[in-house]
Amino acid sequence: MTPDDVRSALSSVDYLADEGLATAVFLAIELKRPLMLEGDAGVGKTELAKALASWTGGNLIRLQCYEGIDAAQAVYDWDYARQLLHLRAAEATGESSRQTTDALEAELYDERFLIRRPLLQAIAGGSDTPPVLLIDEIDRADDEFEAYLLEILSDYQITVPEIGTFRAERPPIVILTSNRTRDVHDALKRRCLYHWVEHPEVDREVEIVRLRVPEIAPTLATEVAQAVEFIRSLDLYKPPGIAETIDWATALQRLGAINLTTDAITSTLGTVVKYREDADRVNAAGLTAVVEHASRP
Repeated sequence: MTPDDVRSALSSVDYLADEGLATAVFLAIELKRPLMLEGDAGVGKTELAKALASWTGGNLIRLQCYEGIDAAQAVYDWDYARQLLHLRAAEATGESSRQTTDALEAELYDERFLIRRPLLQAIAGGSDTPPVLLIDEIDRADDEFEAYLLEILSDYQITVPEIGTFRAERPPIVILTSNRTRDVHDALKRRCLYHWVEHPEVDREVEIVRLRVPEIAPTLATEVAQAVEFIRSLDLYKPPGIAETIDWATALQRLGAINLTTDAITSTLGTVVKYREDADRVNAAGLTAVVEHASRP
């Protein structure tokens, strides 16, 4: 396998990666290292993990990070309701009276009562095909969780004190994403390969639009991509990502547009710009300027 093979494989599942990203994915797979993707929201970081799962056939296991996330949400927890039902059943049948406290407690912490959260699912999946573990928006988690995650990604094993240690027979393909709302610790970054995901060049964004919105007029696909390029240059609070470009192209296509006009932009601007202040900046720059940039050769 080569980076070009990876690029072709991702293209076959409708993800158009550039050479740098395809090379990063290739190395992550070959070296069995996590891949950290940073970049603005909407540049396709999460979609890459979905595309990898579609290509490899592995299960996509997603861990959405947030402030305060801990092991109970990310690694494992116990099914307390089922444990309580088991106790009640043991009492009703008289089984509890014939057991020692230690024996009854050991039954409660049997693996059948274990709830496998995303990290444990990925480590102890047991499938021949490695799963794709997406750790999304790691920059939203706190320092303690980062340290715990670093430990897991170092040796791909998780210890549950009541049961034992789970080890990955086939390490998952791990993708971490960050929108850089805060800096991720150096120790975690050193454990990972790293790639900054840029907004695509216009030509590639046109390809993406035509791939995802196949009914769109070719001229309109080009104009939408060039208009988004202009809008991103306006120093917006949240520049539109690829997802917004696709949404805008879809909206215009559904409205029967063939070319981008000021009227079309006015009626559909909310599909590509999601903040009032950003919409004001686009209007201040002039919708005519957007159209002129979009329709340039």
